[in-house]
Amino acid sequence: MIIIEVGEDMNEKIFKERTKKLAIAIIRLVEEMPKSVAATAIARQIVRSGTSIGANYRAACRAKSNADMINKLKIVEEESDETAYWLELITEMGYLPPEKISPLARETNEIVAMTVASIKTLRARKS
Repeated sequence: MIIIEVGEDMNEKIFKERTKKLAIAIIRLVEEMPKSVAATAIARQIVRSGTSIGANYRAACRAKSNADMINKLKIVEEESDETAYWLELITEMGYLPPEKISPLARETNEIVAMTVASIKTLRARKS
């Protein structure tokens, strides 16, 4: 099995837990959003992308090769970035107060950064 290095003080188990906690927090956040047509559409999108982060990270942990892992981690990066986008929209639309969104936005951005760092490390090993 390939070990993913997601930072000096981060390991696979901790990263799995962080992505799961983020998914749960996003699900809970969405329950507080208004029930308008637009808010509901955004809620569906962020639940899909926010829960996909951890699921795809788990898939990356079971990768068969470095190339497979990089491909799966690229999905984690994309889903994390998309989640950050939806959090920005929720804030800018005023659907929820910024103090509810900020911790999730910070965590999502950290996950993006750690994922990008992991991809760079894996690519460097590959060459």
